[in-house]
Amino acid sequence: MPRVVALGRRGPLRELLPNFRGSRGLALLEGAGPDPGRWGWLAFDPRPPGAGALAPADVPGPFAGGFIGALSYDLGPPGERLALPRDPWQLPLRAGGSYSDFLVRDGASGECWLALGDPAREAEVRARLDRPAPDAARLRPAGPLVRHIPRAEHMARIERVRADIAAGEYYQANLAHRFTRRVEGAPEDWFLRLARVNPAPYMGFLDFGAGAILSASPELLLEVEGRRARSRPIKGTAARAADEREDRARAQALLASEKDRAELAMIVDLVRNDLGRVARPGGVRVEGGFPRLESYAGVHHLMADVVAELRADCSAEQALEALFPGGSISGAPKLASMAAIAREERAGRGFFCGSLGFLDCRGNARWNILIRTLVWRADPGEFSFHVGGGITWSSDADAEERETLLKAARLIETLEGEG
Repeated sequence: MPRVVALGRRGPLRELLPNFRGSRGLALLEGAGPDPGRWGWLAFDPRPPGAGALAPADVPGPFAGGFIGALSYDLGPPGERLALPRDPWQLPLRAGGSYSDFLVRDGASGECWLALGDPAREAEVRARLDRPAPDAARLRPAGPLVRHIPRAEHMARIERVRADIAAGEYYQANLAHRFTRRVEGAPEDWFLRLARVNPAPYMGFLDFGAGAILSASPELLLEVEGRRARSRPIKGTAARAADEREDRARAQALLASEKDRAELAMIVDLVRNDLGRVARPGGVRVEGGFPRLESYAGVHHLMADVVAELRADCSAEQALEALFPGGSISGAPKLASMAAIAREERAGRGFFCGSLGFLDCRGNARWNILIRTLVWRADPGEFSFHVGGGITWSSDADAEERETLLKAARLIETLEGEG
C-alpha cells in the first residue's frame, strides 16, 4: 500500500513547483483566484510502464493515484475518421503517466498530505518540501511577440465560415490564430507568473520532457465523482472594466446578449447530446440556471453546468471519450465544424483546445479545456499560444477579431516577464 504522510497546513502547491524542478513528468492541477476549487495535486516521477496495478492511496479528495496527463486536440474525437493536420512543432498527441507519488491539498483547510508508492522515498521528498525554493531566473522575453495569422487573413477566414453557415454546412465553428515568443527562464517560474497575472479555476502544469503545458483555463470539460458527471461549456466574453459600475454594466450586457445566449445554447445542446451517449436515460440536465455569469481577471464569461448520471456500464474514461474535444472549442455539429477548422487554420492546434486532467484509479476524473494556455518547448526556449472564438452567421468579423485580442491580453502580459 502507498505510504501517506500528513504534512499539516501549507500554502498553495504551485509554490512548491520550483522545489521539484528536474523531477520527471512534474504535474500540477490546482485552481487559483477567488474561486479556485477545493482540491489541488502536485505529482512527480510517474511509474514506469508495466509497473502493475496501482493501489489507491488513503488520502482525501477525488484523486488517490492514477493517470495525469494531456490530450492534443489533433487526436480528434475517438473512433471518428477525421483527418486533422499536426501542429507546427510536431508535439506529442498524448503526454503524462501513472502517478503514485503526489501531494494533495485541501484548499478549504490548507491541510496537505504526501502519498508515496515507494515509502523509501520519504526522506528525499521531505527534503525537497522543506528546503527554500530556489531563486527564480529572470523571466523576460528573448525575442518579439510573433502573430502568425495577420488580422486581415483571420477576418477573411471568419467571412468564409459565415458563408459556409449560411449555406447550411454547419451552425457554428471556433476559429483561432497563434502567437509565439522566445523567452528566458524556467517553465515552472513562468507558470507562477501566469497564476499571478491570470488566475483561473482549472489551472495546470505538465512537463512532458521536450516541453511543458502551462494552463490558466477557466473551462471544465469533464468532472466525474462517483456516477455523477459534469461539464461546464463557456460561450460569450466581455472585457472587465476598472470602474466598478462600468464593470457591472458590461456583465449585465453580456447576460442580456441574444447572440451570446444563442451560441451558448447551441453548445449546451451539443454537450447534452455528447453526455447522453454515456448517461442513463433522462439523466442529463442543465443545473444552476442558464446562463450563468462568471468573472475572471480580465474577462466576464457566460457558461452553463451540464450534469449527468452515468450508466452503470460507462466509466469516466468513456465519458471523456464522448466529450472530447469540447464542443465549445470545436462547434456544432462537431465533425463538420472540426473539418472546417482544419481547412481554414491549415495547421494542427497541438495541445491548444485539447485537455489536461486526471483519471483516478477509483473511477473519478477531472479534465479542463486547454484554452488560455501557454505551450513551452525547451529548445530553443519558446512559448506558443492560440486565441479564438465561436463564429456564427451573426458574427461580425471585426468584433470577433477584437475578442481574440482580449483573450490574448493576459497571456501577452505574462510573457512580458518581470525584470
